[in-house]
Amino acid sequence: MISQDNKKGLRNPWFLGMMGLIVVVLGVNGTFIWLAMQNRPALVDREYSTKDRKSDTAALNDLQAHRNLAWKIAIKQPKPNVMNSPAAYEIGVADRAGEPVSGKMEVAAYRASDARKDFTMNFRETSPGNYQGYISFPLKGYWELRIRVKRSQDVFSVGTDRFMVAAAP
Repeated sequence: MISQDNKKGLRNPWFLGMMGLIVVVLGVNGTFIWLAMQNRPALVDREYSTKDRKSDTAALNDLQAHRNLAWKIAIKQPKPNVMNSPAAYEIGVADRAGEPVSGKMEVAAYRASDARKDFTMNFRETSPGNYQGYISFPLKGYWELRIRVKRSQDVFSVGTDRFMVAAAP
């Protein structure tokens, strides 16, 4: 007979199993929430609401200026990218007419899963329009490069496709 005075119902293996399953699910969800709060991904910029806040016309003007420059960037990237091993990168920049573009180049290495390991470095100009730098990736996985070239008032930015960095053998 089932009643509220019957204490044997709380010892039923089905009841204990369901309660255990609920505790495990709540524990796992709590752990996921805690991890999400502690380790924020880099997919969204922390200052997204204030950084580069521009009106639509300003953003369209920047896009039009970028198209008017029409600079071409050629990247010589080493094929086996290995973690913690400096790799030489050569980047050539030419304008619409094919003339070399001299200026300052900044390259940002971006890894979507950990913003703390992103870094930025300046490349030196070895000859007009040709830049060289060494990049050592601290973690394996997929990386992207964001290249920014500045010549007086002209700024040209471009990103690379994702590429794989392998673990050291």
